[in-house]
Amino acid sequence: MNSSEKPIPSTPSDTYWGSDSIANCLRAMGIPFLALNPGASYRGLHDSLVNHLGNENPQMLLCLHEEVAISIAQGYAKASGKMMGAVVHSNVGLMHATMAIFNAWCDRVPILILGATGPWDAAKRRPWIDWIHTASDQGALVRDYTKWDNQPGSVAASIEALLRGGQIAQTSPKGPVYINLDAAIQEQKTGELTVIPTPNRFLAPKSSPPGQLEVLAASELLNQASKVTILFGRMSRSEEDWKLRVELAEKLQAHVVTDLKNAASFPTNHPQHTSAPGYFMSPQALEAIKGAEVIVLMDWVDPGGALKQAFGQSVADVKVINISVDMHIHRGWSTDMGSLQPSDVFLLCEPDDAVKALLEHVTPKPHQVWTAKQALPLAPDDDVVSLRAISDVLRALKSEHEFCFARLPLGWNGSYLHWEHPMDYLGADGGGGIGAGPGNAVGVGLALAEMGSKRIPIALIGDGDFLMSNTAVWTAVKYQIPILIVVCNNHSFFNDELHQERVAKERGRPVENKWIGQRMSEPDIDVAKMSASMGAQSIGPIRSKKELPRAFEQALKILADGQPCIMDLDVAPGYDANMSGQTVTNSAAHKR
Repeated sequence: MNSSEKPIPSTPSDTYWGSDSIANCLRAMGIPFLALNPGASYRGLHDSLVNHLGNENPQMLLCLHEEVAISIAQGYAKASGKMMGAVVHSNVGLMHATMAIFNAWCDRVPILILGATGPWDAAKRRPWIDWIHTASDQGALVRDYTKWDNQPGSVAASIEALLRGGQIAQTSPKGPVYINLDAAIQEQKTGELTVIPTPNRFLAPKSSPPGQLEVLAASELLNQASKVTILFGRMSRSEEDWKLRVELAEKLQAHVVTDLKNAASFPTNHPQHTSAPGYFMSPQALEAIKGAEVIVLMDWVDPGGALKQAFGQSVADVKVINISVDMHIHRGWSTDMGSLQPSDVFLLCEPDDAVKALLEHVTPKPHQVWTAKQALPLAPDDDVVSLRAISDVLRALKSEHEFCFARLPLGWNGSYLHWEHPMDYLGADGGGGIGAGPGNAVGVGLALAEMGSKRIPIALIGDGDFLMSNTAVWTAVKYQIPILIVVCNNHSFFNDELHQERVAKERGRPVENKWIGQRMSEPDIDVAKMSASMGAQSIGPIRSKKELPRAFEQALKILADGQPCIMDLDVAPGYDANMSGQTVTNSAAHKR
C-alpha cells in the first residue's frame, strides 16, 4: 500500500492545539486509518494529523465522497474484525454519509466516525459558512442508526468521548458511533498536551458466556430431537470457530442453512448443508426448517421472518433455540431486527460461544446417509457473458488461487462456488441500499494488504452499485490498494425491472414497458474508460464468454503488482433459474 503522503517535518514548538491531543488519543487507541473527505469544520484535526502526527498511525485516506469513506471503513472491519475511523465534514458531510452509516449499522460493524461542527459558541462563528454548517443537534441525523453519539465540550471531554466511543462500537453487537468535534475546541491553543489515559484500560468487554441453565435446557432439547436444523447467521471469521461449527453440526447430524446476506459460516459443499446459499430462502432450506423438531437460530438475520416463511403465522410444535445478543441493539426507528420470533430457549451470548458450550453437553447422534448435492447443470453452449460463465472461470482459478469475495451481485446463484473457509466470502452490505460495493471492496483490499494475507480480494458488483460510488476506485489507485472489482454490467437497474414486471402482470398491463426508467443505455456508460480516467488498470467492456479466461488472468497479474483492477463485463440480464423467488430472463435474448 502506498504511504507516500509524507509531510515535511514541523519545527519543534512548545505551543499545542486542542486537536493535537485529540490526534494523540487516536494514535494511542491504535486507529490505523482515517478515511475522509476534507472540510473546514475539522481543519484543526486535519492539521494535527498531518503536522503533529506526520500522517501515520493513523494515516489519512483521501476519498471523494463521504459515503465512500464510511464504506471503506465498513469493508475494512468486515475483513479484519478491527475498527478503523472515518471523518466527515460538518452536517453536510454527515448527510452525504448517512446511507453508508445505515449499512454499517445493519451489518453490525464497528466504525469510529468523527464529525465536526462550526463553533458552538455563536460569537466565534464566521459569517454565513459557520452558521449553515452548525446544527443544534447534529448527532440527531444518525442517532437512530448509531450505537452512540456525543458532542464533547472540551479537549478532555473529547478524549473521553473517543475512548468511550471506541469501547461502545466494539462491544457486541458492534456498530458505528459518531463523535462531533467542535471546531473552536480543535483550534484552541493549549499550554501543553492533555495526558491520554492508557487505552488498554478502556477496551470493549468480552461478551458474557451463555448461561449454564440455558445451555443445559438447549442441550436437552437437542439430545431428545431426531431432526435438528441449524441456521448459521452472523458468525466469526475464526478458523477455529468454523471447525467447531462443523463439529457441532456433525455431532447432531443436523441440517445446516446459510445465506449470502452474511459472510461464509459453514462449508457449503458439506453433505449436511441443505442447499446453495442465496439472498432468499431456497425450497430445500424451507423444507429443512419445516421438517425439524428443533431449530437453532445462530444470530440469523430476521429469524422471525425465516420461521414465517416456513410455517406461516403459526410455528406449530417445533422447538426454537435462539442464540444472539442482537436484542441489545434493537431500536424504535429502524425495523432491521426483523419479525419477532418465538424462543423456547434463548441464549443471550455470541453464537460461537454457544457452539463451544453446546459441544460439551450434546450427545452424538447416529450417522445419516445424506443425499448427494445436485451437480451444476451443463453451461449453455453460447458465447454470452453471464454470471454462470463468470463463475465457471473463477471456479477454475480457485483451484490455484485463494480468493476473498467482498461482494456478489443479487443474481448470483450460491451453487456457482463453494465456501470452504471463513474468509472465502464476507457477505452483503447490511442495509440493502446500493452504492456500498466499491467502497466495501476497497476496505477489504486495504485490510487484507495490512494483514499480509495472500488472499486475492475480489468484488462482483452490479453496474448500478458501481456507478453510485465509483470514485472509490480513485482512492484504491492513489493508495495502491489491490482489489479486483468486476462490474457485472447489464446496463439496467434490473432487479427493479422485475418488480415492474410483477406489478404489470398483477394489473394486466404491458410487461414490455418494464425497462422504461430502468435501463442505463443510449448512451451506454463505458465503465472501463471511467475507471481508467481515475488511473486504474481497466479491462473491457467484454462481450464474449470466450474472452473471460484471458481477461481474468490479465487482472490477476495486475493485482500481483499491487494495483487495483476494474473489469467491465457486458453481462446478460437475468437471474439463474435455480434462484428461489426470482424471475428468469433468457440470456440468449441479450443483444448489445
